[in-house]
Amino acid sequence: MECRHCASPLEKPGDFCLVCREANTEAIVLEAARDRATITMLAGEPDERDPDATDPEDLVLGETTITTTPEDGENEPIELRNFAGLIGDEIRRKRPEEVYAGGTRAVIRAVREDVHHPFYRVDDDDPVQAVLERRGNRALDVVETPPAEKIGGSHSTLIGGRTGMSAIQTVAGHPHVKKVIPGPIDAGGKGSQSGMRAKVTRADDGGNVRMLLRDGSSVQENRVVTTARDREMGERIREDLNDVLSDAEFQ
Repeated sequence: MECRHCASPLEKPGDFCLVCREANTEAIVLEAARDRATITMLAGEPDERDPDATDPEDLVLGETTITTTPEDGENEPIELRNFAGLIGDEIRRKRPEEVYAGGTRAVIRAVREDVHHPFYRVDDDDPVQAVLERRGNRALDVVETPPAEKIGGSHSTLIGGRTGMSAIQTVAGHPHVKKVIPGPIDAGGKGSQSGMRAKVTRADDGGNVRMLLRDGSSVQENRVVTTARDREMGERIREDLNDVLSDAEFQ
């Protein structure tokens, strides 16, 4: 494949061009099973040298498959980490703006820890087509502010201590979250032995959501301001946030 910007040859489809320093892949779709992962590279716009290529399928640059032989017992963590590292290497060489991932949560969690790109969960039967449609329908602003700087408001205390703060920062790290505003703590709920849990609730008409933290008998409702402009887009962000919290084992 040639670079879509300067026509220099690329080692693999969708690679970042080291000649003109431009990215050819805007998004990656990762379909992860425990023993096999498929990475599909998507361009952000039709090829500049082919202005008639407007079909969404024309934005698929190619795919790469990575396999592993799952280990059991004490060797499994090392094997899984190595598998995630190989997937991460392929993602890094593309330098995408975002990654859409579906499949085995353990693999996705390991890859998320290895790379530093915005991750979105997708569980459709045809994830590539779903992502093409999803990207075509959304145009949300991305917030570059560090997670710690997105947390504010009149209530500075969080239930769960460091664990609660970790959950809040997990949500604040989402690229479509502008701000997380902690609310008051209600200590009158029913006790729970499951430890601290976090859940993001249904979006309002403006696309903002609420994040509930529960720790024992204490409950805290935190307002999450997003870049969504309506309930539908807010619901997509809510789903992403709950997937991130689930992957981080807060649910």
